[in-house]
Amino acid sequence: MIVQPLEFLKFTARNNCGKCGYAACLAFAVAVTKGGEDPGKCPFVDLQALGPDFAAGDRGRDGLSGVAGLGDEQDKALVSHLQGKVRGLDFAVLAPQLGCQWSGLPDDSLQFRYLGRPVSLSATGVFFGERGEVIVEDPRDQILLYNFVFFGGGEPLTGEWVGMESLPNSISKVRTLRVYCEERIASHFSGKAEQLRACGARIDAVPVQDDQTRGCSVAWRVSILPRLPALLLFWDEEPEEGFPARVKILYDRQVLSVLDLESLVFASERLAERLVEVSFQIQS
Repeated sequence: MIVQPLEFLKFTARNNCGKCGYAACLAFAVAVTKGGEDPGKCPFVDLQALGPDFAAGDRGRDGLSGVAGLGDEQDKALVSHLQGKVRGLDFAVLAPQLGCQWSGLPDDSLQFRYLGRPVSLSATGVFFGERGEVIVEDPRDQILLYNFVFFGGGEPLTGEWVGMESLPNSISKVRTLRVYCEERIASHFSGKAEQLRACGARIDAVPVQDDQTRGCSVAWRVSILPRLPALLLFWDEEPEEGFPARVKILYDRQVLSVLDLESLVFASERLAERLVEVSFQIQS
């Protein structure tokens, strides 16, 4: 029996919990149906409900790595799935909960800023620009933005800043954040604190001065998305003391009600990439 990814998806919890080892339920569904991954890795799948024909079918091997070019297919399928999930939402009601603006009809889109860039999002596509003139082509950005909308704004923010390591089920993500976000920012802006300040202004960052930021070379609050603030703390290098530049990213304690953990890590990686991109724009 040949089962397609979206058919198998119905057997999962569809909550992207990550217990199977994959970033999203759809990714796991593709790995199982196309790459021969063990369906039992998902604690929510009823193996008996799958039946013996499923186990006997040709499903490939080696999970996602056994399927050539599966990454793009997986991401595009997830975008399509998320578009379907937001299609039934009332954007007019949802907009204030998300900190967005509603375009009104007939466009029926949400207007907001993503790392200093205006975005227009509807159930049919995501666009950059004040008039929505440039399509957001990277499906990973689309997944992040649709997930943000689907979460509906989450709980009220507490104003209490915590590190990734303080969030539940985040152990596997702490190193990813450090390598692809914190260390990347630190190495790129080492000895260039003023340039980092200038880049922050380009992505809607606001300087912060309080007890928590005392001693930092640069400290600012940046809204990656309207309901997704991050606190960036930067300590510049001290060559005489032998200390390299260092960065720490903090989040509101309620952040996981605003966005899932996988999307949060990706949003943080995008923060680092955006800062590097803006730094080159400033220099050119």
